[in-house]
Amino acid sequence: MLHRKECQNGMRIVLEEINTVRSVTIGIWVKTGSRDETAEQNGISHFIEHMLFKGTKTRSPQEIAEAFDGIGGEINAFTSKEYTCYYAKVLDSHKDLAIEILSDMLLHSTFDPIEMEREKKVVLEEINMTEDTPDDIIHDLLAEAAYKSNTLAMPILGSKSTVAHFNQEDILKYQKEHYIPSNIVVSIAGNVQNDFIKTVEHLLSFNTHSSDLSKIETEKPLFYSNHVSQTKETEQAHICLGYEGVGIEDDQIYPMMMVNNVLGGSMSSRLFQEIREKEGMAYSIFSYHSSFLDSGLLTIYAGTSKHQLVTVREKIEKIVQQLQSEGFTEKEWENSKEQLKGLYMLSLESTNSKMSRNARNELLLHEHPSLDDILQKIDKVNRNDINGVLELLNANKSASAIIAPN
Repeated sequence: MLHRKECQNGMRIVLEEINTVRSVTIGIWVKTGSRDETAEQNGISHFIEHMLFKGTKTRSPQEIAEAFDGIGGEINAFTSKEYTCYYAKVLDSHKDLAIEILSDMLLHSTFDPIEMEREKKVVLEEINMTEDTPDDIIHDLLAEAAYKSNTLAMPILGSKSTVAHFNQEDILKYQKEHYIPSNIVVSIAGNVQNDFIKTVEHLLSFNTHSSDLSKIETEKPLFYSNHVSQTKETEQAHICLGYEGVGIEDDQIYPMMMVNNVLGGSMSSRLFQEIREKEGMAYSIFSYHSSFLDSGLLTIYAGTSKHQLVTVREKIEKIVQQLQSEGFTEKEWENSKEQLKGLYMLSLESTNSKMSRNARNELLLHEHPSLDDILQKIDKVNRNDINGVLELLNANKSASAIIAPN
């Protein structure tokens, strides 16, 4: 059973009771990410995520870690382009301690300047690690190509120069502008009763009024068919092609997911079967669709030898064009809906995934469609819907990113 409450300060709480498990997952979601930053601030959302683990007025960083290790729980966080999440998974008997520590981190982190300088080194090493992983960094290059000057083009980690210049004043100013109750959703899933909402509301009954800055609407991005390349002495060449997708609220979201699965989202997909299984030209080749509030990006990635790079790109483009012109085969049409429904249902088998689903629905959609609602929408997808998505993919040339020697 799903419970929802909008608190007096504007914060929202969603709680799903699952009495067949003994765990509880709690997530505090803040509607801010790299998309909300200026060029000078790029990476600050991710840096704040790190700093919330670096001590509060009453707990040291070590005490935060030991508190969860001592109860066999886990605590972690992540930052995306549109939101930041802090979450903990614990036994149901430790849920009060978990939300108390998460609340303490959110409201009473000190952002100690000495800890900040230490953590800058950690984040700079994270950036170095990403830059040394071409099959990771190439997705940032594709965003740069497809979104150009829009803030969606900026990397979540920021750059070495921006991170190096962050100070305590920058952090506190950004947090005050974006970490406001109306931007926060607390999502709980597991063996927990509805009255736990009162505990959460009491611990997070803070009031911070939004500034004019936090009310500014993000600019809807245009899609550009740009190309970005990087020369790097790698064993493989890496390529990403990007096509304009759809936003999370778009009616075409389910047809787009079906097209993605047929194209490169599974082992039976055209890209995987043609390029890996039949030709043996790539070990890793896949596609995925990223949905943002007002836009989306369908990405195809392949890693291959530098001698086969041109051939692989031509084959990818040929497969995409063939799908655009011919549509689904009868077998693909029969399998695609069941495949999507199966993937969707299997993805909701843990308290972590249910907590995340409910949080995203509340934070981005402001509604909570049931599983049956979702399955019905997938069943209602028809060939005209699929053709509409294929026409969208055909509307622009692809954006592209390549990392390769020479």
